[in-house]
Amino acid sequence: MSKIILITGSTDGIGKLVAIRLAKDGHRIYLHGRHSEKLDTVIAEIKQVSGNNNIDGFVADFSDLQAVDNMANVIKKQLSKIDILINNAGIFKSPIDKTKDGLDIRFAVNYFAPYILTNALLTLLKTNTASRIINLSSAAQSTVRIGALNGEASVNVSEAYAQSKLALTMWSFDLAKQLEAVSVIAVNPGSLLNTRMANEAYGQHWSPATKGSDILYDLAISDEYNGITGKYFDNDKGDPKGLFSPAHSDAYDEELIKQLLKHTEEVLNKN
Repeated sequence: MSKIILITGSTDGIGKLVAIRLAKDGHRIYLHGRHSEKLDTVIAEIKQVSGNNNIDGFVADFSDLQAVDNMANVIKKQLSKIDILINNAGIFKSPIDKTKDGLDIRFAVNYFAPYILTNALLTLLKTNTASRIINLSSAAQSTVRIGALNGEASVNVSEAYAQSKLALTMWSFDLAKQLEAVSVIAVNPGSLLNTRMANEAYGQHWSPATKGSDILYDLAISDEYNGITGKYFDNDKGDPKGLFSPAHSDAYDEELIKQLLKHTEEVLNKN
């Protein structure tokens, strides 16, 4: 059965690869990108290689949280439901460290943006009892410091990235508890995949990008994962593919999660 699937950060990397594969299966795919020209180019490309014309997209710079909110409003006007949301957009290295709101750009793109988008789209996801939310976490996870979260303290790139990914994982686990019918899975798609982000950050890769896109594909639509929620999938473990594994211990600490969400709302209300 054809599904309606929204994939953020899907104009390149594993987001684009999984979009192509899902498009070839005949699903209705909605891409997301920062630039309208590139988005239009990728939409045309995927239509051509997949033979599927049910491809469209939305534009927003995820370092601008107001733009994320605006995109969510556009989506709600255009769509009546979403079956699968893959929060894939992410950033490591960047020409700038702070957003116009004074937040570390890694926290903005990797955590606040999917937090805003997902919560805004929950009404569309809840229309289908088999809906899934796949949040792109990482093997790099580090205890979230409130100063780093709200932009008052400066931390190095690697630390900001690791904190933002743990914040995403902690929120994912809490969201899973709040949603009865919608599955929420946080996933490390694999370390140092052959993507632009990894190559720019480290100048090397360990595995092909398809390792990441293949697990996103499986987690999004495979019956193998029906009813599974509130878990962390580690694609660095297992053979030939990963397995569900413990995340950072903070992701299971209810008090830390409560504090994270409290400060998250404070940051968003201020901005």
